[in-house]
Amino acid sequence: MISAIILTKNEENNLAECLAGVKWCDEILVIDDESSDKTVPIAKKAGARVIEHKLGADFAAQRNFALDQAQGDWIFFVDADERVSPELAEEIQKKIENSSVLGYFLKRSDFFMGRRLRFGEIDKIKILRLAKKSSGRWRRRVDEKWEVEGKTTLLENSLVHYSHVNLTNFLTTINERSSLNARQFFEEGIQINFWEWVKPLAKFVWNYFFLLGFLDGATGLVFAVLMSLHSFLVRGKLYLLWAKGDLKSKRDQKLKILFIAWAIFVFGSYIFFLYQRGLSKW
Repeated sequence: MISAIILTKNEENNLAECLAGVKWCDEILVIDDESSDKTVPIAKKAGARVIEHKLGADFAAQRNFALDQAQGDWIFFVDADERVSPELAEEIQKKIENSSVLGYFLKRSDFFMGRRLRFGEIDKIKILRLAKKSSGRWRRRVDEKWEVEGKTTLLENSLVHYSHVNLTNFLTTINERSSLNARQFFEEGIQINFWEWVKPLAKFVWNYFFLLGFLDGATGLVFAVLMSLHSFLVRGKLYLLWAKGDLKSKRDQKLKILFIAWAIFVFGSYIFFLYQRGLSKW
């Protein structure tokens, strides 16, 4: 028996199509974080079992809660903005019939603002989303990982991921996720040094040039800039968390200057790019 689990929060525009892709599962479980739109009625209409449970800024805890509620021996986590193709569904059903493998990684085909991204870091991502229920638990409040204890392998077919239909949505996600990441790193005792401030710029260079993100055209440039911005915001917010803990010094003042300079560079470059390309409508 396999249970599909979908975590939701105001996903009325995504959920119906996502649910259609997992209707072959024995159980569809939707864990909803106090949605204020039609997410819950849509899920119930599709035959899903809905449990309302507050996220509490901890994605791992929410996924572990879902694991405990699911009835299947196999658990398949799918996000509301992801789609399961018939080919992937068929592959999963065949793989879990008589398998010594406890967990399966999946590739993703990512569409950003309507265009498929074929290069950059996003094309290299492999995520563990299918596993035996008893094989492990999720860790970290954000960018969470399913720590499966046992043999894992990679499926051939990919999830299709329709992320961030517009810039407003992406920037909102960046702001929320960077705050959670900063808090996670703070709790882990990670502090900011000079090299940490270099990482956002290095991330852009790595994504856009070394991983050939420029081959995705204007969309690839926007994505690389915004992922660099996310990296920068994580470090900026982490710095502020430590500063509140009375760790101020002359070095901290220099880091403030770097923080402001990098912010000006990122946003200035981004605005210049939009007007040069005639993409201000985004």
